[in-house]
Amino acid sequence: MKTLLPTSTAGSLPKPSWLAQPETLWSPWKLQDEALVQGKQDALRLSLLAQQQAGIEIVSDGEQTRQHFVTTFIEHLNGVDFDQRKTVKIRDRYEASVPVVVGDVSLSKPVFAEDAAFLRQQTQQPIKWALPGPMTMVDTLFDDHYHSREKLAWEFAKILNQEAKALQAAGVDIIQFDEPAFNVFFDEVNDWGIAALEKAIEGLECETAVHICYGYGIKANTDWKKTLGSEWRQYEAIFPKLQQSNIDLISLECHNSRVPIDLLELLRGKKVMVGAIDVATHTIETPEEVAQTLRKALEFVDADKLYPCTNCGMAPLPRDVSNAKLAALSAGAEIVRQELSALKAS
Repeated sequence: MKTLLPTSTAGSLPKPSWLAQPETLWSPWKLQDEALVQGKQDALRLSLLAQQQAGIEIVSDGEQTRQHFVTTFIEHLNGVDFDQRKTVKIRDRYEASVPVVVGDVSLSKPVFAEDAAFLRQQTQQPIKWALPGPMTMVDTLFDDHYHSREKLAWEFAKILNQEAKALQAAGVDIIQFDEPAFNVFFDEVNDWGIAALEKAIEGLECETAVHICYGYGIKANTDWKKTLGSEWRQYEAIFPKLQQSNIDLISLECHNSRVPIDLLELLRGKKVMVGAIDVATHTIETPEEVAQTLRKALEFVDADKLYPCTNCGMAPLPRDVSNAKLAALSAGAEIVRQELSALKAS
């Protein structure tokens, strides 16, 4: 029997200190060669155990095998030069030194299929795997070849489709595409962003998700949020078209954000991963706070389509904080489950 309100994380979880620098994005690996391969697998096991001990139903690798949610995938592509770098403004928010597209982009072999197969061997639970979305990949590069964001996105969509099919074959139940760029480039999202995402999921039989958040709890993101006013209505521009799309699940930021919860009505009929854990603070939510976020969401999302989740990844947080937040997510979901079953029984 399917669990009501199945919990999951948006993606990353803290890495152990022997693998990479804690609480740091883009941290270099502390191991090399075979020791790094084994270290990543050990970290994946630990991350899985942390999720299981917290009672998370849909588990992931915690992104233990990748340094960064976009660039680790791009590193494996042909046509991208990491030695040649240019500074670009990512998501119109902060500058970063990024690799350059110098020729036709392609993928010689799957990037994460072996890691996903390893995770599949460790558990019988449903597993979710995250990939960068086409638009967010485009926004994390300098294009010196196609000279068109849309053309490059379509090429990335074809490559992501190859990778997604390999992940599905490795036993992944839900493939999630991370598209924080969807919260910034609204016209492009509606013109070609969602269409490119649909190209990336073409022919898949497993479930698919898109994660659209306001970013990790890093300064560039928290500063940007301060400019967004008392109501964050970015989702309003893209939800109607996403509701019509072939994507199964939409993953959103809801807790401690200024997103008006009634915007979820625009997704009615879709499965929604409701972010009920704030990743931009070390404060641990109480189970009741989590339950309160879920109750509000239930006014606009049918109970059998609501998936309690974290707002975003938790890689920048200390492990004890992350673990406590996961436990709160599970406990809060359980409170609401009990309330729903009491209602059904009455």
